[in-house]
Amino acid sequence: MTPTAGILGGTFDPVHNAHLAMARAALEELKLDKILFMPTGAPRYRTPAVASSEHRLAMLRLALADNPFFEIDARELAPGASGYTVDTLKELRLELGGHLPLWLLMGADQYAKLDTWHRPDDIRKLARIAVFARPEWKLDDAGAKRIAFEPMNISASDIRARVARGADISALVPPAVANYIAEHRLYA
Repeated sequence: MTPTAGILGGTFDPVHNAHLAMARAALEELKLDKILFMPTGAPRYRTPAVASSEHRLAMLRLALADNPFFEIDARELAPGASGYTVDTLKELRLELGGHLPLWLLMGADQYAKLDTWHRPDDIRKLARIAVFARPEWKLDDAGAKRIAFEPMNISASDIRARVARGADISALVPPAVANYIAEHRLYA
């Protein structure tokens, strides 16, 4: 049987419980063998991450430590990385071969913008696309696989704002991530 992988990209600034729930839902719904969490470097389409690459990777390691199906792929953080999803998918195809089914996992908000991404048709050729519902976003397109997922109203920007005002984030991130944020005074 051919192994299958899902790619979940994002700034993970910080990684939170909705990211982990999405990954678990994709594993089950798509019968994946693994999820590659792929933190972005300096994306051209959004504000750069607040925390450094090192901090974001450390938080990901803590959040994923107990799940053997979750891996980190840090290639987009490498110096000289293009930051374009299409280039990352091409690299993965070269490494893994054309036979490995790849699923690009994204929220409905990002999927709604996919046609504005760099070379969206090539992205669709290099990977299958699976989409999660997001609060306040409606998914009408039948061109992607819909993943059964109860949307969670958690965002990294809200977590950062809560930390800045001294509010509790224990229900929003794994305990080890909350401890790391406090220990390193991130987002304060």
